Amino acid sequence: MNNSGSNSVTHLVISDEEQGQRLDNFLIRHCKGVPKSHIYRILRSGEVRVNSGRVDATYRLVVGDNIRIPPIRIAERPQNEVDEAAKQRVDLPIIFEDEALLIIDKPEGIAVHGGSGVSFGVIEALRRQRPQAKFLELAHRLDRETSGILLVGKKRLALTALHDMFREHGAGADKRYLVLVKGRWMNLTQHVKQPLFKYLTESGERRVRVDPEGKESHTVFRLLARWPDMSLLEAQLKTGRTHQIRVHLAHLGFPILGDEKYGDFALNKRLKPAGLKRMALHAWRMAFRHPITASPLECRAALPDGIASYIAAVDAQNGREFTADNYREILEKA
Repeated sequence: MNNSGSNSVTHLVISDEEQGQRLDNFLIRHCKGVPKSHIYRILRSGEVRVNSGRVDATYRLVVGDNIRIPPIRIAERPQNEVDEAAKQRVDLPIIFEDEALLIIDKPEGIAVHGGSGVSFGVIEALRRQRPQAKFLELAHRLDRETSGILLVGKKRLALTALHDMFREHGAGADKRYLVLVKGRWMNLTQHVKQPLFKYLTESGERRVRVDPEGKESHTVFRLLARWPDMSLLEAQLKTGRTHQIRVHLAHLGFPILGDEKYGDFALNKRLKPAGLKRMALHAWRMAFRHPITASPLECRAALPDGIASYIAAVDAQNGREFTADNYREILEKA
């Protein structure tokens, strides 16, 4: 793909290293600088063809597939800007690494990949920090505003196995998040099964809402601690829908503190001077089987200071109303 843009149709043939990817993810990686909303628009319109036919955005690429991409004007990204950004991210915390897999503790505020107005992301930074690496691809996504555990495949075989694992949902990886929400959460454990529907706003921004026509979604919330106006929950994903935790909580009337898409915007403004300057959602634990050896793996990412310090400040000002037996253990082991 020509990063400076093209006025003609582009044809690409899928190689061994590219097989197994979803079509939309493949296009996002190749069409650097093109908003994702535009990529999904040309997919829906049928302008992108695979082997001369229309396919869904979720189609998995096969070796030898011929991809037709319509003319797209792509904004060129200054290489020095990306390289400089990558240098600033040299110390991305590594939780685990072997020949097949890399697990990162992603900081809040960093996109997982460049595009849609973001000049760089974790994956671009990693590739420039490790020029000798032949293969580095994201196994899943985290929202830019979310911190915590992020898996990167170092081999195609490992990446494909991880993708298969995540598609199994509850039978695959056990993914758990720590989240601060507005309000007094009362149930010790609550299963939320509300279908989620993805849509685009008039400006082309991706959004999700609870809708009977949406996809099946399941989150398990467990109460860890509660204060008069705030609760700390552990969220366990049984399905992996876009913005699932954020939308489920907002729908229940317990928006995530600092969430600028689905949260309480007036409250968020008050939280910043009070010490919470980010969205309080952190991917803290994941348990799964190694994609090559099948041996069990469990990784944890410490609760970031930006959230932990706010909890400490609330503790100092308000008596804690409830503390689960595993509250302190979770925070200490994280």
